Amino acid sequence: MTPTVAYSNFKPIAFVAGILALFLCHTAWAQWSTEQTTEIIVTAGPGGNQDQTARMIQQLWQVRKIVSSPVVVVNKPGGGGGIAANYISQHAGDPHYMMMLAPTLMTSRISGVNKVDYTDYTPLAMLFTESIYVVVKADSPIKNGQDFIRKLRNAPDSLSIAVASAIGNHIHMGVALPMKAAGVDIKRMKVVAFKSSGQSITSLLGGHVDVAASTFGTLLPHVKAGTIRIIGVSAPQRMTGILADIPTWKEQGANAVFDSWRGVVGAKSITDEQKAYWEKAFAELSKVKEWKKDIERNFRSNNYLNSEDAGRYWKEQYRELKEALTELGLAKQDN
Repeated sequence: MTPTVAYSNFKPIAFVAGILALFLCHTAWAQWSTEQTTEIIVTAGPGGNQDQTARMIQQLWQVRKIVSSPVVVVNKPGGGGGIAANYISQHAGDPHYMMMLAPTLMTSRISGVNKVDYTDYTPLAMLFTESIYVVVKADSPIKNGQDFIRKLRNAPDSLSIAVASAIGNHIHMGVALPMKAAGVDIKRMKVVAFKSSGQSITSLLGGHVDVAASTFGTLLPHVKAGTIRIIGVSAPQRMTGILADIPTWKEQGANAVFDSWRGVVGAKSITDEQKAYWEKAFAELSKVKEWKKDIERNFRSNNYLNSEDAGRYWKEQYRELKEALTELGLAKQDN
């Protein structure tokens, strides 16, 4: 006799709920999390603004336990960001490599310095925006931005101007565009590129160059020490606090405004789960008290954007940078 099976106690809802629970549990187990050392690659040398930002990210991720596995900063200066970009390209598909992104990588491509494209990487986060400052030594005969403009109008190549880390990048444009607006022949300006803003300021203090342009992070200790003098800023209006007395370029006869920015990209072809992990890590970083204080101390704007929004922002930035470099005569037509 074939045995019969009683289904009177079978509960379809409970059965489906159990299967769903197993699926969700499996999904939780499968969620990606880093267990290896992660490298934050900096396209400039130690001591500059990019390097300082990367080390702040490293420190806060570890101290706040946002990222539990080790994080290290690796400097790969040179080639307008090309050396660092080629390095991370060698690790496609590996989520343990990310690179600081600044407009330099875009301007280097547009100007033909390298063929690296920011779209070759995975957008992770937009961190902040900031202005470009032009500085001289405290004992310089150039007392203000008007002195600077007057001298360059008469002889555009009479002053050596330090930038980091490539000719035609955002630091260069932060001084070139105001000078163009003031009537200076910017193609004749004597611009010298250094591997980091730290090196360009050291060169200024050593008397090897006359003027330097930089974002504010590198300048802060020298401003406090009184060893340098800021003569102009690319911001649309004056800053506050210790910079309240610094006139904008617009106030000094150069009708130009320019903002720089900082972001992070991951290696190409990482998975959606891996991208989501790092996106969350940067979102948490943007809310950390110490991070907010550092942004405020360096006169930056905390304009955090997630991966998707950052990608859209950078696409628009590339278009605007190409227009600006074309106007400056520095763009290659095939880029």
